[in-house]
Amino acid sequence: MMISGLGHVVLQVRSRERAEAFYHGVLGLEIAARYEPMPSTFFTVGSDHHCFAVIEVGEDAALPDPKGAGMRHLAFRLGDAPEALAAIRDELDAAGIEVQKMLDHGITHSIYTMDPDGNVVELYVDVSDAWKRDPSLIVATPRPLKLA
Repeated sequence: MMISGLGHVVLQVRSRERAEAFYHGVLGLEIAARYEPMPSTFFTVGSDHHCFAVIEVGEDAALPDPKGAGMRHLAFRLGDAPEALAAIRDELDAAGIEVQKMLDHGITHSIYTMDPDGNVVELYVDVSDAWKRDPSLIVATPRPLKLA
């Protein structure tokens, strides 16, 4: 078997409306389609027809357990312009969304926040392609990131 890429990620959420307000309204992901029989929204990024979707499972669904098995976090690349991080930090602040932490991973600079269901979302910019020469840099110890 030869996998040629990651197709998409589907996240179960308690409220599709709240998830759309966050992923579309705050993060700006374009809505590609909605599917009503199983309340879902499909988002597109770049040239992919859909790379991310949410499916509503109801308000009584359990929240993610940070110590349980499952998805650790979802990461969205903002490009390779470090100033994009300061802008997104300001946008999150204006939307009343708390930034959990900001980290310098060496090859990326990242902001971590949470979606309405408590899923950790990383927003990052690439700042180096040194990992192509030394893949071990992908797991370099992160340092706190300070933004202007």
